Amino acid sequence: MSGSLISAVSWVKRGVALQNPSKYVLDDQELERVSALARIELEDAQVELKRAHNAAKSMGKSDLDGEDGDSDVDVEVMEGDRDGDEGDWVDEDENAMDVDPEAALPNPNSDSKTTTSKDDDLSQYNLDDYDDDDTPGDNISHFSNINNIAVYKNNDEDPYITLKDDEDDIEAERSELEVLPSDNLLVVAKTEDEISQLEIYVYEESEANLYVHHDLMLPNFPLCLEWLDFPPASSSSSTMNNDPSNLGFGNYIAVGTLDPEIEIWSLDVVEAMYPNSVLGRPDKTKAHIPVPLGTGKKKKKKTKSRRTEKAYHVDAVLGLSWNKKQRNLLASASADKTVKLWDLSRDPTITGGEGGALRSFDVHKDKVQAVQWNEKDPAVLLTGSYDRTVRTFDSRAPEGGVGAFLGSDVEALRWDPWNESGFYVSLENGLVLNFDARTLPSSSNLDQPSPARFTLQAHDGAASALDVNPHIKGCIVTGGSDKLVKVWNIEQNEGGKNNVSLVQSRDLGVGKVFSTSFSPDSPLTVAAGGSKAKLQIWDVASNAGARKAFGGKLREAGKVLSEKSAEEARGGVVGLVSDGEESDGDDDEDV
Repeated sequence: MSGSLISAVSWVKRGVALQNPSKYVLDDQELERVSALARIELEDAQVELKRAHNAAKSMGKSDLDGEDGDSDVDVEVMEGDRDGDEGDWVDEDENAMDVDPEAALPNPNSDSKTTTSKDDDLSQYNLDDYDDDDTPGDNISHFSNINNIAVYKNNDEDPYITLKDDEDDIEAERSELEVLPSDNLLVVAKTEDEISQLEIYVYEESEANLYVHHDLMLPNFPLCLEWLDFPPASSSSSTMNNDPSNLGFGNYIAVGTLDPEIEIWSLDVVEAMYPNSVLGRPDKTKAHIPVPLGTGKKKKKKTKSRRTEKAYHVDAVLGLSWNKKQRNLLASASADKTVKLWDLSRDPTITGGEGGALRSFDVHKDKVQAVQWNEKDPAVLLTGSYDRTVRTFDSRAPEGGVGAFLGSDVEALRWDPWNESGFYVSLENGLVLNFDARTLPSSSNLDQPSPARFTLQAHDGAASALDVNPHIKGCIVTGGSDKLVKVWNIEQNEGGKNNVSLVQSRDLGVGKVFSTSFSPDSPLTVAAGGSKAKLQIWDVASNAGARKAFGGKLREAGKVLSEKSAEEARGGVVGLVSDGEESDGDDDEDV
């Protein structure tokens, strides 16, 4: 995997974002919430540091005791917690300071009394037990005086800033951050030079203009995104200052990363430092602390899998799905082989029986790659896994689900919004399959591949991206490791047989395609991102063949395509144009 890439893209519908986003406020209440989060991480680090020190002392003594013995004897490391999740470990110090052997010999001309006197003077400090001293009240951390930081709402109130904000500058900044009701937002999960962040773009379709509005820093590599409008509960009422949502609706993005926790950020707040909510237990999973394997002086850097928990994930979050009907519910798929159901209206920091995930489903035998709610039946979930199966079940009674054995790892899946029981699955071998859940066998009997309604050999290599058009029945888009984005048309003849045709195929210059998504507002506009860390917006309707293929369906759906000249549409592709650089949309040819 390259150092720079876009791993996921998510659209935000027009009119949802605040026209004038607010700025992040670091007031006393927010500082209290932030310091509580930081205190958990610092305490974990202090505990692990002490364990490592004790293990090092123990290993040092063992080395001395076994100096003349068998050199192949391993030195066991002290065990960690009772649950076995954490082990104590230490690396062998290969950069120890060299000591001159002559300097270590006693000088016969020196005064032995002087040496003894110095040793007596140092003994009063008890240096041998210095690191074991545990004096109450000495827990000093970087955040110990965070509340003493003076916080001002604006530069005018800060006495140390002599150059005050000019009204013209404030108005200019306000104008730059303005999001018009006719604008779309796009949230992009991007990693560049090992720095992961969310980039929030504004797309002005009428002007064919795309630019970065603001960004949000992430703690780890992002894997999936899910937009939602439900304001998540927080551990503090202070988030009201950093959460401009009104009447129970807002503009949020949920992010799954290599960490076991799920972060939820408000897209209507710029310069935010911390998410509005975190689902999971970072104090329990200790994602920032490695768990080693092996024993002995030379410790292995390989990590072992953590024990599965019911209330929270213990490994990377690979997929997310928000329930649009039951708006407080969020489903997550993880590398810990579980699917979890979260209630966003509950305080995520509550411990005990009322905290953590509502439900945990163990329906797969390997990493769960994708999950999605059924919009027509909001209690039903669809999941796909590296165990080469796809399963659909009622979240109230998961034991009664059905599924299909696929013969290849799942890359992406989508319910068909035009068919309550139909869904699509894209696979690592480049195939895209369509199933009817009503014809699938029980989940307990998935030994043999299940017949699909139809199959597409979509890509040479993994079909890593998939989306179903919410405006046009029978229109899907796929993306693959062959660097192509393809738009397909599925029509059903009088006999009920499905006829599938490729409408358009194009290399958008994003590299290997990792994410494709239809616009929630424009019927034939697709966003794509991939291994080149470039976001491209493709107006499929700029092609005459596409307009002809979907013209009848668009008229049936009451959709009208805006007429654009080839110059206005920039060849149908809109990307982020740097200074002195022309858009490369005209150079890409349709296949």
